[in-house]
Amino acid sequence: MQRLYDFLRRHPTTVDCFWAVVLLLVAVAAVVKNDGAPDGHGTVAEALVLSVVLCAVIALRRRMPEKMVVLAAVAGVVQLVLDVQTMVADFALLVAVYTVAAVGARWASRFALTAGLCAAPLSQLRWPKEDASAAGNIAIVVFQTVPFALAWVLGDSLRTRRAYFAQLEERAARLEREREAQAKVAVAAERARIARELHDVVAHNVSVMVVQADGAAYVLDSAPDQAKKALETISSTGRQALAEMRRLLGVLRTGEHQEGGEYVPQPDVEQLDDLIEQCRVSGLPVDFKVEGTPRPLPSGVELTAYRIVQEALTNTRKHGGPNAGASVRLVYFDDGLGLLVEDDGKGAPHELYEEGGTDGQGHGLIGMRERVGMVGGTLDAGPRPGGGFRISALLPLKPAH
Repeated sequence: MQRLYDFLRRHPTTVDCFWAVVLLLVAVAAVVKNDGAPDGHGTVAEALVLSVVLCAVIALRRRMPEKMVVLAAVAGVVQLVLDVQTMVADFALLVAVYTVAAVGARWASRFALTAGLCAAPLSQLRWPKEDASAAGNIAIVVFQTVPFALAWVLGDSLRTRRAYFAQLEERAARLEREREAQAKVAVAAERARIARELHDVVAHNVSVMVVQADGAAYVLDSAPDQAKKALETISSTGRQALAEMRRLLGVLRTGEHQEGGEYVPQPDVEQLDDLIEQCRVSGLPVDFKVEGTPRPLPSGVELTAYRIVQEALTNTRKHGGPNAGASVRLVYFDDGLGLLVEDDGKGAPHELYEEGGTDGQGHGLIGMRERVGMVGGTLDAGPRPGGGFRISALLPLKPAH
């Protein structure tokens, strides 16, 4: 049954042709029985030709609705002129009015409504009921006009309903596209976050490893114990970097189960002591102070604070020179967390802290600004008076709206 229904939906013209043939058979039988139109008006040939034309209107109503309604109107006018009184095939006029109201152009729909409302009065004027009073003729006109009006109203209602469902489908499709766009934006943001994380992890840990490796090579012959200690630091730093990278890259492997994989928790301000101690071991003197009353902070704020200090100390090692020292101040306010990282080195080149410069470098400071902006904070980075570099940040404890 469902297959038959699907076939009929895919072949509407076939269905219309079937009903056109049925109507034609009934109309021909009526014409032959009455020897023309009812009450002896019109000849058999005229009635048969008009019946064929009107049945053709039904057969092609959905393929050419505008042309068919005009053809039906012309057939009705010819019927009036030839004095072929109302017959069975005139049912096609109702079908044409309904069809053009449902799927035809607006001008054709208005034309069909006007013609349908005029059909009954013209028919009654052409073939009045001689045995009926004036009131009776008026009642007949009203009774015959109602079907045309109903056919047009049903067709126009179907048009409105289809337009409404089309609008709903278009809205659903638009919402789906918006959801896909939002998902893509979220993925891009997540990938950018991962890229910043990887930059911080790799830049910090590799810089420590490079400093330790240089130191180990320098004292390898004169102080083998110090060289061994430096190599141990390189090993532990490399393992820490690998663990961080596994955690970050694991985000990209959605849906995969990594057996035996352990992800390192997000770093927070409590791990700043370990970070600074690592920098001291690598040869960078760092003075670290905490002001205010330490308390739990939102994870996003803690991660941002950790990464800012990490990136700032990494920049000091990269750009501060061999004798540079640094200081880190962590201040707990009532409504936020303050950070101040300064060094007394030679500082980074100007283009590295001005929107990343044109050479494609300076991504660390760009990442800092993005991180701070994500939590609604402010960041200021630039050279210190008298030499060195300073990075200050204020991270609010409430998310930005």
